[in-house]
Amino acid sequence: MLIPVNINSSIEVNNLDVEILQFKDLNIKEEHIEEFLRKNIEIIIDDETLLVIGRQVRNVEKGRSDLTAIDKDGNLVLIEIKRDLDDIKMRKEPFEFQAIRYAASYAKIKNVDEAVEKIFAPYILKYNNEFELGQLTPEEKGKRILNEFLEKNNALKTFNRKQRIILVASGFDAQTLSAVAWLIENGVDINCIEIAPVKIGEQTLLQSNQILPLQKLNDYYVEIEDKKTTTSGQSKITRKYLPRMNKLFEWDIIKAGDIVEIKNYPNSEAEVIDIQKVKYKDEVMSFNRWGEKITEWSSVNIYEWTILKGSNKTLHELRLEKMEELESEKL
Repeated sequence: MLIPVNINSSIEVNNLDVEILQFKDLNIKEEHIEEFLRKNIEIIIDDETLLVIGRQVRNVEKGRSDLTAIDKDGNLVLIEIKRDLDDIKMRKEPFEFQAIRYAASYAKIKNVDEAVEKIFAPYILKYNNEFELGQLTPEEKGKRILNEFLEKNNALKTFNRKQRIILVASGFDAQTLSAVAWLIENGVDINCIEIAPVKIGEQTLLQSNQILPLQKLNDYYVEIEDKKTTTSGQSKITRKYLPRMNKLFEWDIIKAGDIVEIKNYPNSEAEVIDIQKVKYKDEVMSFNRWGEKITEWSSVNIYEWTILKGSNKTLHELRLEKMEELESEKL
């Protein structure tokens, strides 16, 4: 629930109308959502590193998958999009079955060269203005980007061992959710994510929410250190939602004026401006845009890839240390 409020010295309800819309109400087509997510994939993958390598990829049976990506474990990720709940209900073929069929086709891709030839190179050719090709062909550029992505995520040996499915819509019907829940229970890596337009007064926002799989209570627990198996001296943190940049600033882990780098990328230094932005080569941009620009990936988990200059620890490692410190103080 979204509640508009005014905050001064107290909190008061602001009597603005809040309206949950469907995309069709705004004359938005499925292709518009697809293009938006292609450029802003982080909207549906909270703090995950992802490389988009394809759009509207056809299989030999003339089926077309919406977006195709690679995750940090080397898995091929199929992202299937439907505009609204009505669009799901009107389909002759169930939404999730369509995605499963595409995943089965992608399971046949055995190596990077095949993925580049069939998926990534045509994508680079189509969006060549987004890639600095120089003297490289789309195939050469694709192999370079994909091999580097897999190498730096230690996923060269696990490339496409399994496939993931992400279903995206502004709403899901009960039958789709039931089928997806059954698939999850039987080991299929599949998510349902809602992105819905919300109008508050005159402003339109997008609300993103993972519907399935459900979060478990123990995803939020901090485990006790196991002396027999822990060699780093750190407790294992399993909490799903970790502190974000505003909390890291509050803890003085990072502050304005600090110089940060992307791990394993020389000459990536940027100056921290605030909790959202850095300055890189005289250009002010978001942390995520900076990470994407340096790596050429579609989305970067900035916490796992950013290090303070002169340190060998990532922001993620530093926040885990701070969480452990705070936990110890409670004992």
